Amino acid sequence: MPRGERLLLLAETTGYQTRVFAAAVERLGLELVLATDRCHVLHDPWADHAIPVRFEDPEKSESLLAAGRRCEAVTAVGDRTTYLAARIAARWGAPGHPPEAAAACRNKFLARERWKAAGLLAPEYFRVDTARDAREAAGRAPYPCVLKPLGLSASRGVIRANNEAAFVAAFGRIAALLSIPEILRFRDRVDRYIQVERFIEGNEYALEGLVTAGRLQVLALFDKPDRLDGPFFEETLYVTPSREPDPVQRAIVDTTQSAITALGLRHGPVHAEMRVNRRGVWMLEVAARTIGGLCARALRFDPEMTLEELVVRHALGEDVSGARRNKEAAGVMMIPIPAAGVFVQAGGVERAGSVAGIDEVIITAKRGQMLLPLPEGSSYLGFLFARGPDPEAVEASLRRAHAALEFEIAAVLPVVASGKQVP
Repeated sequence: MPRGERLLLLAETTGYQTRVFAAAVERLGLELVLATDRCHVLHDPWADHAIPVRFEDPEKSESLLAAGRRCEAVTAVGDRTTYLAARIAARWGAPGHPPEAAAACRNKFLARERWKAAGLLAPEYFRVDTARDAREAAGRAPYPCVLKPLGLSASRGVIRANNEAAFVAAFGRIAALLSIPEILRFRDRVDRYIQVERFIEGNEYALEGLVTAGRLQVLALFDKPDRLDGPFFEETLYVTPSREPDPVQRAIVDTTQSAITALGLRHGPVHAEMRVNRRGVWMLEVAARTIGGLCARALRFDPEMTLEELVVRHALGEDVSGARRNKEAAGVMMIPIPAAGVFVQAGGVERAGSVAGIDEVIITAKRGQMLLPLPEGSSYLGFLFARGPDPEAVEASLRRAHAALEFEIAAVLPVVASGKQVP
């Protein structure tokens, strides 16, 4: 591979995955240009020379990045970064997904419209502005149904409703979530809407892949052994390879390819999620990025290559079609937050780490951190990683390790003001 190229990495934060991408860039002898949405007033607080951008203002951020020296490759960490990454890649003539395709991936309604037009299975669905009357929308919803914010990911704000009363309550929770400053800062009209879909029964799966000239290369297909039937949809276990029979796996791959084609994705990573039942494969989402957070640690490619290095090589235009996942079965558990409160401590970490097959135990929650479970929250207590001879052994290791952990979370007391309790 030629050396001396520059890679622009757009990241929402400077967390774990950003550091792994940076390590891959260094290992390949490339120059890293980092752009994040940290405070522009601070003067390089992490000493990484990152360019401060605003993902909610792609036009201005694109102009800012384009004013600098051109990069040969562009890649992104997190959902909010993908549209800007696609715009700047197109401007520089670097490999990437088209901007309109990246935008469609971030809009559940637009994605569903494209898939329906392409003949893919689609539930009854409609979108509604959060300013509208929830009761009117509840009256025309198919039950059971699922309410989803159009522009959020990782099941944040996704709630099942079995009747009109549950619908109105769910609508109010999602509207309140969409009004918080963290989300309001992104002044995209997508964030004003809630999508309503008939609930799709079945098992859920996740597919990790790369797209080259519009064609899908499957890197891993994950089973999600825990049933996700609601009322909230907190993901926990991912295990690969899939235990489904070959016809089901082929149907998942073929449907994902059709979904990618309908969205117009061309070059770069994809993370897709879908449900399967007797009628077939139902796409839930396709994101123009890799699997989120620390979960990528579950994937290794021969010879000892990380997912991030594979994505960097692909972004540079290198032929990675021969990449193969390590043959060992692998899995990750995203440790759910059981209740809201302040994180105090984790116990049993050594016991969990000593479980046969466990590769690593990472507690990401910090002492004093305020924890908020789904559907309002967007984080986990930590991650468990396991490897083994088969998926069954990996799943068993993850469940035993999780059972060995103990978490102390302090309840938040109401504030007393003027003699009254304020929740």
